[in-house]
Amino acid sequence: MSIKRRHFLILGSLSSLGFAGVWKMFQLRTAWGTDAKAAVPSNVEEERAIVPLPASPPILRFISVADTGTGAEGQYAVAEAMAQYHRENPFNVAVLAGDNIYNNGEFEKINAVFEKPYQPLLQQNVKFYACLGNHDIRTGNGDQQVKYAGFNMQGRYYTFRRDPVQFFALDTNHNADWENQLVWLEKELSQSTAPWKVVFGHHPIYSSGVYGSNQSFIKSLAPLFQKYGVQLYINGHEHSYERTRSINGTTYLICGAGAGTRPVGRSEWTEYSASRLSFATFDVYDDRMFVSSIGTDKRVFDRGVIQVRSA
Repeated sequence: MSIKRRHFLILGSLSSLGFAGVWKMFQLRTAWGTDAKAAVPSNVEEERAIVPLPASPPILRFISVADTGTGAEGQYAVAEAMAQYHRENPFNVAVLAGDNIYNNGEFEKINAVFEKPYQPLLQQNVKFYACLGNHDIRTGNGDQQVKYAGFNMQGRYYTFRRDPVQFFALDTNHNADWENQLVWLEKELSQSTAPWKVVFGHHPIYSSGVYGSNQSFIKSLAPLFQKYGVQLYINGHEHSYERTRSINGTTYLICGAGAGTRPVGRSEWTEYSASRLSFATFDVYDDRMFVSSIGTDKRVFDRGVIQVRSA
């Protein structure tokens, strides 16, 4: 990447954070960058004992990634790692958790920031299921993305099921139709017969990154997750990776380092966090789900286990 291009991206990101976000970034004492080793927080060991996967194949395998749409070097590095993983561990579902087109959701960039980077996966009939991030709604409120066939969105919020997993996509933006969306979410969760329930949206609920936890979502969304047995919430917005411990039965997973990185710290509920380019993978069994994070070196650097439970 040229010096001018890198300078533009950094200035644009700092501008979007505002003063409070920039100050928190410096407080976290981790350098901005895309180098995986340099960006790992000092309180995290790079070499960790990784929980092995079962010998038997999963019922369903899917992946997730977010904050991808730059068309820059970091996105292509993660995309290549995703393609390599697919060659060795086939999957056909990919959750795209927002900020699909930087900087302003300009749909004319769709080839450069989606179709070209993920061409190997799209050619293998991997279906991406997207939600809208804050950058996506800057042009036409993201309407063209909602209609775009490659994102498989059935609306600004929607649900779909694959084998034992039902997915619920949310619009977590400030201008979302929250009144009707929350009613819809509770109805769909209450009627779901799926043993596994996975919700995804762009913005974090629990986070140790630049933006931190969202108290409003903790009050409005987390109780619904607990009531109806949602085992996993996936999001981006924070350009980092963070996996929480189970919080009232729900694991919160940030996978926003799909093209670039920002600092991330730790909280009392953090199981693992890292500031490194990566995507997440999920191997689903009857009673367990294995969550793995994979870097651009194509190696797993974190793996956790989520237990199935009844609502």
